Amino acid sequence: MTLTTRIIPVLLGAALTLPAVTQAADLERLSAPEEARVYFISPEDGDTVSSPVTVRMGLEGMGVAPAGAEIGETGHHHLLIDTALDEVDLSAPLPATDNMVHFGGGQTETSIELEPGEHQLQLLFNDYRHVSFDPPLASDVITITVE
Repeated sequence: MTLTTRIIPVLLGAALTLPAVTQAADLERLSAPEEARVYFISPEDGDTVSSPVTVRMGLEGMGVAPAGAEIGETGHHHLLIDTALDEVDLSAPLPATDNMVHFGGGQTETSIELEPGEHQLQLLFNDYRHVSFDPPLASDVITITVE
């Protein structure tokens, strides 16, 4: 296989994904209903827990739907772990990392493994594209201690 034979598929793949990357950066953020609210059912701020931590996510004024399902006034949960909301690019799809957990299946409860110590948790409710609503629909930050 020549160098040209190996490079052309890479360049072609990059050219085909470039429009998608450009479009992702230009996504218009949707508005959530004014009365919508996202919150933790559990744990509560200040709780001392053991790992795995059961997280129950609450929502009022909207519905939960799987990612990719373009249904009005719905979205899905994301959990920010030790990540401040101002560190998140709200105009682009939220990346999935160890500290930004996606619940694209429409889940409202999960168990997560956390290291012992203090952790800050925040819920971010995003649209079907994983993009934040404008303004962001986020819970209060809670602090928990894992034993």
